[in-house]
Amino acid sequence: MAAALTVRAGPLHAAELAFPAHASLRATLAVLRTGRPVQHRLTIPEGLTAAQIARLIDAAPALDGPTPMPQEGAVLPQTYSYERGMSRAAVVARARVAMERALDRAWAERDPDLPLTDPAQLLTLASIVERETARPDERARVAGVFLNRLRLGMKLQSDPTVAYAVSGGAVTADAALTRADLDRPDPYNTYRVAGLPPGPIDSPGEAALQAVARPAKTDALYFVADGTGGHAFASTLAEHERNVARWRAQEDRARQP
Repeated sequence: MAAALTVRAGPLHAAELAFPAHASLRATLAVLRTGRPVQHRLTIPEGLTAAQIARLIDAAPALDGPTPMPQEGAVLPQTYSYERGMSRAAVVARARVAMERALDRAWAERDPDLPLTDPAQLLTLASIVERETARPDERARVAGVFLNRLRLGMKLQSDPTVAYAVSGGAVTADAALTRADLDRPDPYNTYRVAGLPPGPIDSPGEAALQAVARPAKTDALYFVADGTGGHAFASTLAEHERNVARWRAQEDRARQP
């Protein structure tokens, strides 16, 4: 009856809405007529594989329908808002368009002397940089090392690419790799294959794309973990071997009781 008496205020809308606690009938009708639908949020972290992203979207509440498996590296990690009942396919499509736009920006703003032939190569290298360092201040420097190695025809020798190969595309890092893993023939094993792998190993964030597009100017060709969450960089093999020895000594000390 109250809705009929106030019909001139506008039609009632069907949606998931938020109502103030202890709202009056008048306030409730106002929300039903003018309230904005509740916005849910889904955050896709940087560095997840396509399989991991699909599982994340599958588990998101309030979405509808099956999750189409995205291509590796095809969706942009960020937070997406959605309303109850939106299809999972629509979220994947939005994330795909967001990556296309971010990649187009990075390619348009790239340094002119990059040894990369197209945006797909930039995306692939950015996916490696994303997994190699979690420190924002290192991304451009790590990108510079890999680009230097590409220019010289050196193998990238990136552990995350090996982890991706060993897991069949399920994960990109963190598991301890064996000598057998490093020797395993696979197009994604950058210890065995020169140049870039056939495609991305994860979905990099926009910061990693920009790091590859505009890398740090460096003569470094090597880097290794320094035991503090960062890396020690080197321009010669001898310097790199000293950094590796220092890191292994730190690991040995950490394992001692």
